[in-house]
Amino acid sequence: MGYSTIAVIIFILAYVFFIVFPARRMPVAIGGAFLLVATGVLSPQEAAQAINWNVMGIFVGTLAVADVFMESRMPAYLAEVIINKAKNTAWAILLICVMTGVISAFVENVATVLIVAPIAISLAKKLKINPVNMMIGIAISSNLQGTATLIGDPPSMLLGGYAKMNFMDFFIYHGRPSIFFAVELGALVSFFVLYAFFRNLRRKESLQLTEKVLSLFPTFLLAGLIVLLALSSFFDTGFSYMAGILCMAAGLVAILWRKFIFKGGVRATLKALDWDTTFFLMGVFILVGAMTHTGWIDRTAEFLSSLIGSNVFFGYTLLVFVAVFVSAFVDNVPFLAAMLPVAMSMAARLGIQPSLFLFGLLIGASLGGNITPIGASANIVACGLLKKEGYKVGFGQFAKMGLPFTLAAVIAAYLFVWFVWGR
Repeated sequence: MGYSTIAVIIFILAYVFFIVFPARRMPVAIGGAFLLVATGVLSPQEAAQAINWNVMGIFVGTLAVADVFMESRMPAYLAEVIINKAKNTAWAILLICVMTGVISAFVENVATVLIVAPIAISLAKKLKINPVNMMIGIAISSNLQGTATLIGDPPSMLLGGYAKMNFMDFFIYHGRPSIFFAVELGALVSFFVLYAFFRNLRRKESLQLTEKVLSLFPTFLLAGLIVLLALSSFFDTGFSYMAGILCMAAGLVAILWRKFIFKGGVRATLKALDWDTTFFLMGVFILVGAMTHTGWIDRTAEFLSSLIGSNVFFGYTLLVFVAVFVSAFVDNVPFLAAMLPVAMSMAARLGIQPSLFLFGLLIGASLGGNITPIGASANIVACGLLKKEGYKVGFGQFAKMGLPFTLAAVIAAYLFVWFVWGR
C-alpha cells in the first residue's frame, strides 16, 4: 500500500470520527497525526513543519488574555449597564447580542458565550420569560462576529495563517475592503432577523447592578494587543512569526498578572486554557499537511475545477454554499483546514486571485455552523447551559432562528465578497 493511499485512508477515518465522536476530536486528530508519522507518510520533521506555529501562538496567547478579561468581569458589567439603558426588553436582548458580537471579534467564541450567558439567564428569570431564543441569539451572534478579525476564532486564524494575512488585512486587503466589512454587512442584515424574534417584548425592566469590574488591566491588555497586532502588519508583512509572538507575550503577561496581582495560581490558569482545541488544531494541520504532501489536495482541486469549468461565479457559489451545508453538521475547523489549499489551487487553475474563493469559503464554513445546535462549539455550550436550567433545545427549535439568521448573513456577505473581489 502506497503512502498516498495510507494518507487518504487515515484522513477519511479521522474526519468520520470527528463527526461520530465530536467529544473525542483531539485524541482522534493526534492519533491520526501519529499514524502518519509511524507509517512513514510524513517524517517527524515534515509533521512539525506542517503545523502553522504562528497560528498556534495566536490561539494560545489569545486564550490566556481572554481568560483574564473574562475574570475581570468587565463584559458582565457592560451587559448589566446595557440592560438598564435599553428602552425595553427587546432592545436589551438585541443590544446584548450586539455586545456579544463586539466581544467575539476579539475573544474566542466559547469564552464570549460563557461571559454573557449568566447575564442573559438572570434577565430571563427576572422577566419570567423563556431564555432559549435569547441564548440562541447570543451564540449565533458570537459565531458571526468571530469571523470578522484575525483573532476572533480559529477559522479566521487558519485563513490568516494560510493566506499570510495579518491583522489589518482583515480590514483592507490589497487596497479593497476585506472580510471584516463582509461580515459587518451580514451582521446588519441578520440583525433584522433577530429583531423579528424579539420585537414583541416591549416591557421595560431594570437590573440591580451586582457586577463589579475587578480590574481594568485585562481590558487595557486586550486593547494593547489589538493595537500591537495592527502595527505588526508593517513589520511582518508575510505574517510568519510576529503575531504569534505578540499574542504569546500578551498571554504570558496575563498569566503573570493573574499570579502576582490577582493571586491566582499559574498551574490553575494554564490548566483552564483550551488545550483540547490547541492539540486538535495541531493534529489537523498534520492531517491536511499529509494530504498536500501526497498530492491529494491538487487532485481534489483538479476534480472541482473540472466541474465548474471556467465559470468563476459558479465555482465561488459552489464553495460558499457547500461550506454552509457541511459546517451545519461538521466542525468547521477541520473542514476549513482541508478546503483552504483546495480553494487556493482552484483559483490558480482558473487564473484568478485566490481571495474570492478563500473569503467565500471562510464565510460559508464559519456561518454555516449557526444553523444547528451542533454546528459550532459556542452553540453546544449555549445549549448545555440551557439544559442545566431545565430547557432542552432541539434541532428544529434552534434552526427556527439559526437558519434565517444564517441565510441573511451569508447571502449579504457572499454578495459583498463577489462584488468586491469577483472582478
